[in-house]
Amino acid sequence: MTRSGAPVPDGTAGAPRGRTRWWLVTAVAALPALALLPFLVGFVGIALSDSEYPLGGGPKAVACAEVLESGGAVLPEGARPVGECVEQSRQDVSYRATFRMPRAGVAQWLHRTYPEAPAPRTDLCEGDAELCLDVSRAQGLPATVHVDAVQIEVEYENAGTALVDFAAFTV
Repeated sequence: MTRSGAPVPDGTAGAPRGRTRWWLVTAVAALPALALLPFLVGFVGIALSDSEYPLGGGPKAVACAEVLESGGAVLPEGARPVGECVEQSRQDVSYRATFRMPRAGVAQWLHRTYPEAPAPRTDLCEGDAELCLDVSRAQGLPATVHVDAVQIEVEYENAGTALVDFAAFTV
């Protein structure tokens, strides 16, 4: 008997039924897997990477003059860089420089560098900073610079020295 209940003619009981098309089913199932394979390889590469920046864009040392120039500034007279000045980029670019300068020249340097900016704040500054200035395109950043914002934080270390953290970045 067949599945339909019809009797099987004599001599045909062992005859093969129609050819299956497993190759077609396999090919259709494999296409999505092959399309996802590059994403899987990329994910495994990122997961197994020992780099802090597996997709690139890690910080690189640049000249401090370049960092300050990116934000429309120059290193003040008597200033000494502290550590490396860095540039970091992926989608956006950010620059950072830290330097020591004479405490008495901070306010004058800020006003000379950003004459159209609002007055520096002494409240709501980050960390140990006692003076901070945020400058954007809408708040006094010169049109000639290629960044969108500059943040400056000043920590007065003693009666004669100030530690300045300068950051410029695109958004």
